[in-house]
Amino acid sequence: MASSKLLSQPRWFRFLPRNLSNVRLFSDLPSQLPVSEPQNSIESKSNNRFSKPSSTPSSLKEPELAKFSAIADTWWDSEGPFKPLHIMNPTRLAFIRSTLCRHFGPFEGLRIIDVGCGGGILSEPLARMGAAVTGIDAVEKNIKIARLHANLDPTTSTIEYCCTTAEKLVDEQRKFDAVVALEVIEHVADPAEFCKSLAALTVHEGATVVSTINRSMRSYATAIVAAEYLLQWNLYGYYPWNKHDIAVASELPKGTHEWSSFLTPEELTMILKRASIDVKEMAGFVYNPLTGRWSLSDDISVNFIAFGTKEN
Repeated sequence: MASSKLLSQPRWFRFLPRNLSNVRLFSDLPSQLPVSEPQNSIESKSNNRFSKPSSTPSSLKEPELAKFSAIADTWWDSEGPFKPLHIMNPTRLAFIRSTLCRHFGPFEGLRIIDVGCGGGILSEPLARMGAAVTGIDAVEKNIKIARLHANLDPTTSTIEYCCTTAEKLVDEQRKFDAVVALEVIEHVADPAEFCKSLAALTVHEGATVVSTINRSMRSYATAIVAAEYLLQWNLYGYYPWNKHDIAVASELPKGTHEWSSFLTPEELTMILKRASIDVKEMAGFVYNPLTGRWSLSDDISVNFIAFGTKEN
């Protein structure tokens, strides 16, 4: 009887923790158009805003800062260590654009902060879509790379890049319509405090978008053991063992990800709720080895992204 009840449930429901039953999954959402990123025009323009790095301690663990600093020069190498993020980027943007447009209306003019922006591979397309973008990162080399690349295009040269932390901007009482932190929370020392900072940066009834990796046995067995250690691939290129199994070759150092630092969707939802962010929608990422592209999925058992709104 129990098994027949399970089979009668929607596919996404079987992947959903019990107290996430009110969160809308990808199958509940309107269809989304793919996001294409315009090509850069080679035109230089100065960007001196936020030129001095902040001395505020980062919420990132010190070893994490060192790891990402060591490979900062490769952010815009589409065949380098961050290749999986370049491939995944259009899919991440599709989720962000869809959720923010349905929440706010027109995308143009939205004040968006990209927390943990790295070299700016997410900040730049957000700016091209019309948002007023601020990108922050605790690694100074990342910000330097992001500024240099943004200055190649007059549209992206308007991005405000700053070597600082979310906590520092909270102290400065900065506010944004939308706060985005993708693949960052698994690298911070205190996820709960980090989420409080994200919430503090979000205006009332604003939006927060967070993506990370589920702490599941599937992610441990395939991503940590097989991908990072046996095959020396990085976790962002990982996809769970099923008919779509794939991992994208990369060269991030071993130990870049610690399985114990991951959060389950249930835990992330609870942490955000305590920070006054109510998670409304969630989706997983699926990689198709035939097309070489990622797409949004109901399966949140490994890579997933969440959209929430700021409560009173």
